[in-house]
Amino acid sequence: MTTLAFALAATVKHDGHGGIADLLSTPEEAVAWLTDHEQLVAQVLGAESGLGRFVHPNRTETLPNLREELVRIRGAVRALFARAVAPGEPSKADASRLMSVEDALRMVNRAADRLGTTHLEWTEEPSVRWMYRSEDPVAVLVGAVGRSAIDFLVSPDRARLRACPAARCVKYFLQDDPRQTWCSPACGNRERVNRHYRKRTSG
Repeated sequence: MTTLAFALAATVKHDGHGGIADLLSTPEEAVAWLTDHEQLVAQVLGAESGLGRFVHPNRTETLPNLREELVRIRGAVRALFARAVAPGEPSKADASRLMSVEDALRMVNRAADRLGTTHLEWTEEPSVRWMYRSEDPVAVLVGAVGRSAIDFLVSPDRARLRACPAARCVKYFLQDDPRQTWCSPACGNRERVNRHYRKRTSG
């Protein structure tokens, strides 16, 4: 299971060389990420709210400030994930530079508020549709992230939120089994190799 907010938080990752990679480092990457996650956007905005009304996949100029806004709301989401994660510490990727919980809450709530609210429609069958409070497409898309973050953080899934403790890993994940420690088998294997190496060199 993943959500729009969870997928956005995962756009910060280990680069394999001891550093951090940002999957939203350019406007083109931001549009590509959004296009790849269109179904998650539709989960929040509704099936009728396809990305076509907001952005053409090959034209970043249609949403000129999309990357900056996604990066800002991502910072808020990761700050709230760091507050919610249990047990243990937040991801090492940004634990030292997280925005305050108060600022993160304010940003997420403001984004979700600009999204609007759902209204009931009835043509042949009853359905709901978002009625936006903003005409700005970036505000609507960022609002979808805010709404997704709120829905996730008040859901039962929050209790399964973990930060991977592997060295240099920066991911949050949902624990599927009480024995699961790492976000992936690769991280678990890497940590076992590291521990073996440290034992050999210290002995």
